[in-house]
Amino acid sequence: MEELHSETQQAEPEPAPKIIGLTGGIGSGKTTVARFIEEFGFPVYYSDERAKAIVNENEDLKIKIKELLGEESYDENGLYDRKFVASKVFNNSDILEQLNEIIHPAVRIDFEDWVSRQSKYLVFKETALLFELKLNRQCYKSLLVTAEDNIRAKRVMDRDNKTYREVEAVMEKQMPERDKIKMADCIIYNNTNLQELKEQTEKVIFAIE
Repeated sequence: MEELHSETQQAEPEPAPKIIGLTGGIGSGKTTVARFIEEFGFPVYYSDERAKAIVNENEDLKIKIKELLGEESYDENGLYDRKFVASKVFNNSDILEQLNEIIHPAVRIDFEDWVSRQSKYLVFKETALLFELKLNRQCYKSLLVTAEDNIRAKRVMDRDNKTYREVEAVMEKQMPERDKIKMADCIIYNNTNLQELKEQTEKVIFAIE
């Protein structure tokens, strides 16, 4: 009698999603584009928002940040004092770099865990410092949201009730738009209205292969 052998077929592992780095300078509309991307059904990891949470959740980070910047880095409730930290790093690039070296590895681990739970073929990593920290090298493609400097400045002035000089001081600290444009794989120009921005976003993200 012929013996029958059954072979267990192993399911093919799901291909890892392609990571698209999403960035843009202050007032560019990066967050608005991220919301549109979510509307189109793709998950977005908000690095800057997660970093704000992680500095309050991760006890090891708290210790390291206090060692770098002092106990005042956290308020009387034990929460990260962003205003104090900003005052310490705004004009001190060395301290800012050290702070980034503390925070960003923790964000990277959090992001990798998030990616492992996604099922879409594209996932988007929103971060203001995509090119500055060379995070684009870890992405399949980079997507830049940009706009003319005067338009970006006016948006921030209207949104945050800041003076032009205050906005300009922040913009001067960021990588120039012309440099980002040279490095980006995909670009969305946000110089017009929301409807055109949404149409541009749809066209760009569904063209990514």
